[in-house]
Amino acid sequence: MSSDARPEFRRTAITDVPASRRLGAEAFGVPSTPAPDPDPAAWPLPNIRPWVATDAGEVVAGLGVRSFTSWFHGARLPTAGFAGVTVAAEHRGSGLLRPLMEAALAEARALGDVVSTLYPSSAGIYRGLGYEVVGAFEDVQIPMAALAAVPRPAEGVRARRATAADVPAVRRVYEQWASAQNGPLSRGETPFTMEADEMVGPDAEYTGVSLAVRGAGADEEVLGFASWSRGQGYDRTNTIEVDDLVALVPDAARVLWRVLASFASVAGGVQVCTSGGWSGIDVSRLVLPDHAATSAPRPYMLRLLDVPGALGASRVAPVTARVPFAVVDPRTPDLEGAWTLEAADGAVRVSPDDAATAGDRLTFTSAGLAATWAGAQSTANARLAGGVSGPDAHDALWDALWGGRQVHVRDYF
Repeated sequence: MSSDARPEFRRTAITDVPASRRLGAEAFGVPSTPAPDPDPAAWPLPNIRPWVATDAGEVVAGLGVRSFTSWFHGARLPTAGFAGVTVAAEHRGSGLLRPLMEAALAEARALGDVVSTLYPSSAGIYRGLGYEVVGAFEDVQIPMAALAAVPRPAEGVRARRATAADVPAVRRVYEQWASAQNGPLSRGETPFTMEADEMVGPDAEYTGVSLAVRGAGADEEVLGFASWSRGQGYDRTNTIEVDDLVALVPDAARVLWRVLASFASVAGGVQVCTSGGWSGIDVSRLVLPDHAATSAPRPYMLRLLDVPGALGASRVAPVTARVPFAVVDPRTPDLEGAWTLEAADGAVRVSPDDAATAGDRLTFTSAGLAATWAGAQSTANARLAGGVSGPDAHDALWDALWGGRQVHVRDYF
C-alpha cells in the first residue's frame, strides 16, 4: 500500500470496470472471449452491487454482491451473495479484504438483507469474517451403468419434452421442492429466473427440458423436470450435462433418470448439478439402485446479518418453546447481542434480552449460529468446533427447532 494515502472502499464506478476486469482475470483466469464494454445506461447489471478498494487511485481489490432471495425454514430471505472477491497479488495480506467486505456487508444490512452467502476459494479466509460452511454445490458424475437398472415407473407416469407453455409448471415444481429445503435460491430475481426463452426453443441454453407428468389434457400434472445439454460427439467418452433434476415423487425421478439413461449408446455418463452430499441427501438419488458416482463439491458458506430478522421470519414445527441465547464473537461485532426466542404455532419471535449475563445461556459464535440455524450441524457438533458454549439445557430444543430441513444449493454464482 502506498505510504501517502489511505485505501478507499467504495461502490465501483463505471470508469473502474477495465481495472476491475483485469484484477478478476488475475484471480480467476483470463476469459476466452473479452467482455464487451459496459453500457452506461445498463450498468451495473440488475441485482449486482460492485465494490472496489483503491490505493492512491489504483483499483487493488474488488467484489460483487448479488442481491437475491433464498429459502430458509419456509421463508424467502433477502440475501447478499458475495462473488468475484479478489485482491491484487502485491496487496494480499495487507489488510484490504476485511474492510472491503465489512463495507459491503454494512450496505447489505442497511438495504434489508438478513443473510449472506458465498462460494469460498478458501473457507478459512471467510471464517474470519463470520461465515461457516453449511453445504456444497456438487458436480456429480454418474456412469450410465448406474442408470441402466432404474426400474420402470408406475403406470401413468411418463416423460415428455417441455414447451414454453410448460415453464410456469416447471417453476411451480422448483418452488415446491426449494421451499422445503434450506439454502436454494428462490429464482425470483435476475439472472436466476427461469425464463421460457432460456429454457426451451431454438436459442435455449439447453438441448432439452424433459418433464415427468401424470394424467393427460386438462388433468395433466407436472411432477418433475430435468434440464440437460447433449454436448458434442457420440461415443462413450461424452457426458450428458444436467443443470436441474427435480422430482416431487419417486416415479417422477425414475422417469427422468430413464430419459438420461436412453443416451447410453452415445454417452458414457451423466453429470448432474446437485448438492447436499450425493451419498444420500439428494432425494432424486434415492431411487437409483447403484451408488456408483464421483463428486466434485464446492463449499457454500453462510453468515447471518440480522439475527432477529432471519430467525423471526422462519417457520418451524408447531411447538411451544422459549430459548434464551446470545451471540458473542469479536470477529462479528455487528451480530453480538442477547435475545430470547419464543416459538408457538410454527412462528418465531426473537426479542432483545437486556437482563442477560455472561455465560447464563446458550451462546454462539457467528459460525456456530449459521451452522445450527441452517440445520447443517447439531449443537453438539458445533460445541466440538468451538461454535457453541454455555449451558446445554436448551441444546435439544434448539436442534428440534432448526432441524428437519436439509441444506441444498443448485445455483453457482
